[in-house]
Amino acid sequence: MKNCNLEADMRTLDELKTVAKNESNQIVSVANAADMEVLKAVKAAKEEGLCSFILFGNENEIYTLSDKVALDLSSIKVEAEDVNPAGAAVKAVHEGEADILMKGNVSTKALLKAVLNKEYGLRSGKILSQVALFEIPNQDRLLFLTDAGMNIAPTLLEKVEIINNAVKVARGVGMDCPKVAALAAVEIVNPSMQATMDAAILTQMQKRNQISDCIIDGPLAFDNAVSPLAAEQKNIHSDVAGSTDIIAVPTIEVGNALYKSFMYFADAKVASVVSGANAPIVLTSRADSAASKLYSLALALVSAKKF
Repeated sequence: MKNCNLEADMRTLDELKTVAKNESNQIVSVANAADMEVLKAVKAAKEEGLCSFILFGNENEIYTLSDKVALDLSSIKVEAEDVNPAGAAVKAVHEGEADILMKGNVSTKALLKAVLNKEYGLRSGKILSQVALFEIPNQDRLLFLTDAGMNIAPTLLEKVEIINNAVKVARGVGMDCPKVAALAAVEIVNPSMQATMDAAILTQMQKRNQISDCIIDGPLAFDNAVSPLAAEQKNIHSDVAGSTDIIAVPTIEVGNALYKSFMYFADAKVASVVSGANAPIVLTSRADSAASKLYSLALALVSAKKF
């Protein structure tokens, strides 16, 4: 079996930022940078030498807010764009002026509309999916979760693409062969529960090399996916059970509940990108902290080499 561990035994998102410094020649296009938390993240990224930026949006607002967060814009390109900052930021990536797209003070709907534009967008023909990476207190590894924010009730073939998107990001951060748990409520195949059927098929598809660069096992319930003790107690023996790297959820409700449970009950730190386009997309919420935006930016930087 391939080595499925992170490079340098990475256990924290701060270590992810260290790896991202190796990609410091990349440029990030920000859609409407007139946002305090976004500009704080830009400032932190510049101070740590992670990347360069092109900031789109209302020029006066960007300069005013930059003064408030003590961000020096003398070495940052600011492009005045009041009408369609999302479209302008996407075009910059499409035309090769930038490597990564980052959401600023625009709606997700507006940004994705620009991403999917047939003329200047970032369409790849693949499904778009959210890939989140968590640092959970008292856990010995970082944990990926997909898809908690984009696809409501994915079909089997869409689940294949969602897993491929997550594997691409995981390999970008150093996982040679990530272990994927196809999640369900139970670990036994039940024809009345579609999630278990899909999970079993995904497992078989990977074994026949229809899904590559990872190891998949399922159906697995959450406890035996992440806990070696739970897997042992239920007599589950696999390369994935108890040592999962990527949790692939069956529906958005499951993913959303896990995502917010990690954040609010486990006090986890998170980095999040959208995978499946021709470039990584940092699509954090406008309510996310500057720290989360910075971690997400670092994840996009290290995974960009796989896009």
